Amino acid sequence: FMDNQHKGLKADFIMANPPFNVRDWGGDKLAKDKRWQYGMPPKNNANFAWIQHMIHHLSPQGFAGIVLANGSMSSNTNNEGAIRKKLICADLVDCMIALPGQLFFNTQIPACIWILAKDKSGEFKKRQRKNEILFLDARNLGVMVSRVQKVFESGDIKKIASTYHHWRNIGGKYRDIVGFCKSSTLEEVKSNDYVLNPGRYVGIAKNKERGLPYQKKMDNLAQQLKVDFNKSNKLKKQIQKSLSDLGFSI
Repeated sequence: FMDNQHKGLKADFIMANPPFNVRDWGGDKLAKDKRWQYGMPPKNNANFAWIQHMIHHLSPQGFAGIVLANGSMSSNTNNEGAIRKKLICADLVDCMIALPGQLFFNTQIPACIWILAKDKSGEFKKRQRKNEILFLDARNLGVMVSRVQKVFESGDIKKIASTYHHWRNIGGKYRDIVGFCKSSTLEEVKSNDYVLNPGRYVGIAKNKERGLPYQKKMDNLAQQLKVDFNKSNKLKKQIQKSLSDLGFSI
């Protein structure tokens, strides 16, 4: 922030994974910096400084993908909520992706991806997505490769990427999927107090059991309990016999 290496750069694409929740980033020395077009970032958290720094360096048709801590999607602390609201109202937020925890080696904090678009009505006019945000909930994707590490498989990455591209009308196959993706209007986001957590918009997917009639559910439950009770009775008899062999009775 203090030594801007690319003062004149206006990039078409930016990808970044800035450090999460940096407290001592020097905000008190940059109160009048021209990068803070949407509000002065909190002096004790650099998340929205990073976002505005990258927006400042986007070209008029530029896109940015930024990995940030989940708190950036909902925090209202020290002007963060006000900045997020201005970014949304300026129609800069293109897509929000919630990631699962344990993707990083150095932290188990779950993160998210902000995809920003400087001009939604520019190069991609045909897709008609102005004043809309795509929400993707990828928290249930990925596989554990160790006790503490999760990774995305190629199919997971393809699912996320293709959904985003289809939404942007590249292929024209997009549809909302309950529990995974939802295209929401800015009015809907406004009604949710400008919170950007995908889980708030995509809903909860129905499992197979939930869709069964009440009588069928109860029949399944009764059958399972019968099996469990039989196992319990057998185990009880085995324990009683073992204790009896040792000279004890219950």
